[in-house]
Amino acid sequence: MSVAYDCVIRGGQVADGTGAPARQADVAITGGRIAAVGVVEGRGAEEIDARGLLVTPGFIDIHTHYDGQATWESQLQPSSWHGVTTTVMGNCGVGFAPVRAADRDTLVELMEGVEDIPGIVLQEGIAWNWESFAEYLDVLESRPRDMDLCAQIPHAALRLYVMGDRAARLEPATEADMAEMRRLAADAVRAGAMGFSTSRSLNHQTSKGDPTFTLRASDEELMAIAMGMADAGSGVIEVVTDFGQNPKGHFDGLKNIVRASGRPMSVVVVQKHSAPDGWRDLMAMIDAANAEGLPMRAQIAPRAIGLLLGLEGSATSFSHLPSWKRIAGLPFGERLARARDPAFRAEVLAEAEVMPPEKASEKYHTLYSMMFPLSDPPNYEPDLRDSILNRAARAGVSPHELAYDLTVADGGKTFFLVTVINYARHNLDACHEMISADNALISLSDGGAHVGLISDGSQPTFLLAHWGRDRKGPKFDVELLVKRLTSDCARAVGLSDRGVIAPGMRADINVIDFDRLDCAPPEIAYDLPSGAKRFRQRARGYVATMVAGEVTYREGEATGALPGRLVRGAAAA
Repeated sequence: MSVAYDCVIRGGQVADGTGAPARQADVAITGGRIAAVGVVEGRGAEEIDARGLLVTPGFIDIHTHYDGQATWESQLQPSSWHGVTTTVMGNCGVGFAPVRAADRDTLVELMEGVEDIPGIVLQEGIAWNWESFAEYLDVLESRPRDMDLCAQIPHAALRLYVMGDRAARLEPATEADMAEMRRLAADAVRAGAMGFSTSRSLNHQTSKGDPTFTLRASDEELMAIAMGMADAGSGVIEVVTDFGQNPKGHFDGLKNIVRASGRPMSVVVVQKHSAPDGWRDLMAMIDAANAEGLPMRAQIAPRAIGLLLGLEGSATSFSHLPSWKRIAGLPFGERLARARDPAFRAEVLAEAEVMPPEKASEKYHTLYSMMFPLSDPPNYEPDLRDSILNRAARAGVSPHELAYDLTVADGGKTFFLVTVINYARHNLDACHEMISADNALISLSDGGAHVGLISDGSQPTFLLAHWGRDRKGPKFDVELLVKRLTSDCARAVGLSDRGVIAPGMRADINVIDFDRLDCAPPEIAYDLPSGAKRFRQRARGYVATMVAGEVTYREGEATGALPGRLVRGAAAA
């Protein structure tokens, strides 16, 4: 039989991304596109035996921060380990273009503070061979990758470029400032920006503790930028905001921007532990906006957003203490040896009893009621009985003692998950409701960010394994979860050529052994520029991942194929 196709995936259970029931079928691929789905008679130059395996479209991750990493690295890990074949970066209003030479350090300080990417990594890794956003896209386009990449224009960079120091001082934009932002936003979208992102969150600060430059940007300023995208006829808007004391008034302002510009908007929605049911009000407002014909969506996470504490990470429960600070800068082996010294242990524990953290950002480090040691595979919906607080009570020791002893056990490789968002009632019931919502988008993986404190790039794998198979409680059909990871996200950002397994669509595909799909534990690697560390978290169960018809990963290992490209806006897709 002559070769008819580049590749044929044989006999898998195809969950095609539409939510329809999975069916056994062959998938034929030619020229980077899906040529046929069903019973395929012709032979492929490559044949993949998918009998007993799950075949899905490649996953679309719409909330990452590879803005720096994508300029120096071709493999966008950890996301590519977890079945992601298209990613959208430039979220939360932070990024590196447009930029003047004098402002580079300022943008680095902002990214370091907001997204926990060390400044030295960015300074050494980024070549800074651009000024305009269009030139930045040209740099991104020059490097092949293991997935497709979409870039958004970040509000903080745009505001700093137009207003200079006045932006960092949170001064209001003038009419001339807003006109220039509108012009530059239109130019960026015409050059290929997928959209625009902004932040009004008090949690977003520079590494020096100053607020993000967009914190007090007016609705008029956001409107001007949105109208720039309308001028260009494309682009989505991503918003992170605390909503403050008047959520409805704040949301109405955002709704007006969507109404006037016609541009789709997504808003980050999470369960805050201080107001466990407040997210429902936001979802209701989003649903009401859609009922009015306004395209607004919620960006949600499928699990608790948590900090990872450990001896090899960026923080422990004792990082705030004077005694611990003396060893914090030592190489890992020396730090472990000092921490195991009984006299040092006694000194740290004595301080811990009388010196709670003072910084708001550190108060979670001793939140023992929400702190859980990670297992293999990691349990992201742990029982309250397994918290450090309750385990210590059963053992008859203080939580500080238990946390300390576990920190230095197992060669100092133990990490603790501190669930700070989406876990107010010690379960993921709120996430179940969010995933069920018609206008929710699975996102917030923050791939490429929080390199020493958070590891959420594994969310796609977790979503399928936990919510489709393992959860002790209400779960979801796998077909719905695949739809959430693929066509829902693709359509939300205007990508109409992917996210569904059907003839003519882009051949971005995962072949998955669903029975053994899970997340490996997070681990530290020292592979960033300057030798800095980051969390890496692999997956198990991905038999193959394909981008544009080429196998980029087999059983979790990169093949060396780099067919990924920059997607210059929805029109290019």
